[in-house]
Amino acid sequence: MRRFQFPTLLSAFLTLLNDRLSESIFLPLLPLLLKDFISSGTTLGLLSGTYALSQFTVAPLIGALSDRFGRKPVISLCVMGSVLGMGLFATTLSLPWQQIWPGAAAAGLPVAILFVARIIDGASGGTAATATAVLADITTPENRARAFGLIGVAFGLGFAIAPGLGGLLGDINKTLPAWAATGFALINLIVVLELLPETHSLNARKQLPRKRELNPITLLRRVFSRPDVRRLSIAFFGFFMTFNGFTNVLSLYLINNFNWTGGMLGAAFALVGVIAMVVQGGLIGPLVKRFGELRLTLFGLALLMVGCLLIPLATPITSIPVVFTAVSLLAVGTGLVTPCLRTLVSRRLGQDGQGAALGGLQGLQSLGTFLGAS
Repeated sequence: MRRFQFPTLLSAFLTLLNDRLSESIFLPLLPLLLKDFISSGTTLGLLSGTYALSQFTVAPLIGALSDRFGRKPVISLCVMGSVLGMGLFATTLSLPWQQIWPGAAAAGLPVAILFVARIIDGASGGTAATATAVLADITTPENRARAFGLIGVAFGLGFAIAPGLGGLLGDINKTLPAWAATGFALINLIVVLELLPETHSLNARKQLPRKRELNPITLLRRVFSRPDVRRLSIAFFGFFMTFNGFTNVLSLYLINNFNWTGGMLGAAFALVGVIAMVVQGGLIGPLVKRFGELRLTLFGLALLMVGCLLIPLATPITSIPVVFTAVSLLAVGTGLVTPCLRTLVSRRLGQDGQGAALGGLQGLQSLGTFLGAS
């Protein structure tokens, strides 16, 4: 397996980064959507949350399919769906609707197509769970937190580059960020098809479960019914609901209350990304060896709470130092919590059926993201 390590890690990393970009692309596009397509904040929140809700619906199925047919074919099909969904989203933003059909906006056609695009992209977002299963396939339990740190590096890099780069591209052309995300998804697909080896051996394949067992609610009920992972699952769900709710309203809150510019917002999100990358890319391994996953999870959640509580204390005069301090604490907390919680749950769910197990975990993440965004 070692000779396949680098292409495997590269493929998994790009897939995880693509999943993050598909979500964070909304940050630079929010002003465009509010101005040209959507007038209701509720509708905007639902559009943002549709991606996560679609992920929640299909994650158990995609995880089970990867346990049955292997990781590579499932990831390949999902990334194809991401290319299609993002391409449809970018095309919808780019079309001259007033020339094609002057009444299209009033009839809600562009918004309806945007929802369809996000549903396609979100339903293909089970790539995150399958890419995580790839990492579980090639690592031992004691090294899994370090490998799962790659998820956090992708998360951090997405936050570091997407808002700032999206803002720069948006200054050139309002729809360019969406096209850039589509192009990255296409690159991701090429790398997966050409470089990713199959990491799930034939003798480890599992039969598809019954249909009712692929119901995401059933899967969540089964996870919560296990005392050994119930509290961890609740913490995982609560973390993503809080964090994504925070990030979805932070930009609008800072613009409306403190007149922050796009450059200042980009710098704040970039700081989150850089810190998360440092913590999860380089520090998580030594920290886990010294303190263990559980202690780091509790400490990370405490940092998350403190960071969220700091934001309302900001004033027009103190907004910059207070907000940057708050997002720094949030970034460190995120860098600690995500790989440690995943590792704790993955260990307790056992080695068999990692795809389905991590698909359930992805479902929790997606449901928390949807509720937080909406």
